[in-house]
Amino acid sequence: MDKTLEGIQKIAYALVIFVFSIIILYNGAFIIVPLVWGMFFAFSLYPLTNWLEERRIPRALSILLGILIVLVVALGIIYLLFNQMLALLADIPEIGEKLTQKVDLYLTDLQLLFGIDFGLEDEKWSISNLFSGEMLNSTLFSTGKSLTLAAIIPLYIFLLLYYKDFFIEFLFKVSNKSNSQILAWSADSGKVIQGYLIGIVKVTSIVAILSGIFFYFLGVKYYLLFAAWIAFMNLIPYIGVIVSSALVILYVFLTTDTFIYPLITLAVLWGIQVVENNLITPWVVGSKVNVNAFVVILAILMGGGLWGISGMVLFIPITGILKITFDRIDGLKPYGFLMGDNIVVTEKNENLWRIFRKKYWK
Repeated sequence: MDKTLEGIQKIAYALVIFVFSIIILYNGAFIIVPLVWGMFFAFSLYPLTNWLEERRIPRALSILLGILIVLVVALGIIYLLFNQMLALLADIPEIGEKLTQKVDLYLTDLQLLFGIDFGLEDEKWSISNLFSGEMLNSTLFSTGKSLTLAAIIPLYIFLLLYYKDFFIEFLFKVSNKSNSQILAWSADSGKVIQGYLIGIVKVTSIVAILSGIFFYFLGVKYYLLFAAWIAFMNLIPYIGVIVSSALVILYVFLTTDTFIYPLITLAVLWGIQVVENNLITPWVVGSKVNVNAFVVILAILMGGGLWGISGMVLFIPITGILKITFDRIDGLKPYGFLMGDNIVVTEKNENLWRIFRKKYWK
């Protein structure tokens, strides 16, 4: 009985810790999200900054050079996309009129075909209604908040890399594990983060190039912007590709006079995703995050609910780090196994499972 109560008590403690962790992650997102991004980028930049330090360049200068290289590349890409975004925003009224005309046309045909009254004469709608003052204020607030978060990330990267020895020493003092185990955990976690982030940068670039070439030859006006949109949303597994493809296909549908181009766009984007999922990602990223698809989907949904798009991207490598941590703690090894993608069933368990099926699942 005592063991039963002790087990229930452990479960209750675990649930309380889990609930409070969720509350902290949700309410502290404004502080935690840029910190986590900073940690991930710090791990990714560590090989470059360490290489510069080995060339007798001071640590602070090495870190600044690494951050500067990343910022120059990022700002160059943003500049190219920003110009196309402004032009697209200027075309929104015209696109909205085309959408209104096409929807009215198709609804009129459905009224004549099925005899259903959609009330087209009573109420007109327009895409401009979607851009109300309240929505614009919300969008501007979210944009300002995102820019604030993005501005503080380089500071986090600098401080985390500059005080890296201090944080390692802290882990030595706070953990009851040996120093070699701490270093092994840090190295494995760093490999997961570096492999995942560098891998998705490569995959994103390849998808952007393939999509951009297709949009260019199709005659899409803002081919760079839509290629970047497809590539960026591809970072969100399973969900992002559906949303991004739907919007691009809608734009092609509104700016052309035939169904052929939207269908070709759908087929090509689907083909790019098939190639990316089955060839590019396994080859470039590999199995850097060794968790199964079920856990990945749960991580995406939980991350999206807590931190939005950042959570959908960040929670995947975070889950991989959790698995590494669980695998190194005796009491949590079964949970690490549950999160993994290596399905290993011993002969003894297979025989027990066979007996169970025969007895209860007749």
